[in-house]
Amino acid sequence: MKDKNKETSQYLSFILRHSPESIGLHLDSEGWAVIDDFLQLAAQNGRFIEKPELIDVVDTSDKKRFSISPDGLKIRALQGHSTKSVNMTFSQKIPPEHLYHGTAIKFLESIQQKGLVPGSRHYVHLSENESSAVKVGSRHGKPIVLKIKALKMYEQGYKFYLSENSVWLVDLVPAKFIE
Repeated sequence: MKDKNKETSQYLSFILRHSPESIGLHLDSEGWAVIDDFLQLAAQNGRFIEKPELIDVVDTSDKKRFSISPDGLKIRALQGHSTKSVNMTFSQKIPPEHLYHGTAIKFLESIQQKGLVPGSRHYVHLSENESSAVKVGSRHGKPIVLKIKALKMYEQGYKFYLSENSVWLVDLVPAKFIE
């Protein structure tokens, strides 16, 4: 991803997932914002983004964090929200036997004691493969990949959801399900 696209993607993540109010943007309960409103409010706050650039970021992002509505009028982040005004609905799915979670080694001791908790997000995020988990874990330092006994969790009553961009979501992962 080009540097400018990366910066725009990070800005989109911040606004659409965590702080729409910082620019006066309204998100509906499913996280959708009107694209023209977003662009205008971003510009009023010193962030000038053209609509083609925004669409390019959505289309070329390897993580596929964002979606544009079928009518092309709205945008949203697909998961990872910490803002309480968004309560996206996901359909429940049966997970594969194992899923993976990437994190930094410095968090391992806490995870071994408390399990995986969503922190400021709504859900714990899990990947279907180790390579995706490594990328996620690398953001916070030297990465480590944890193998999650997802199917065993499901069989014991934990609910799993799959986002549009293939990120698995669960409320929490108790330590006993982490290999």
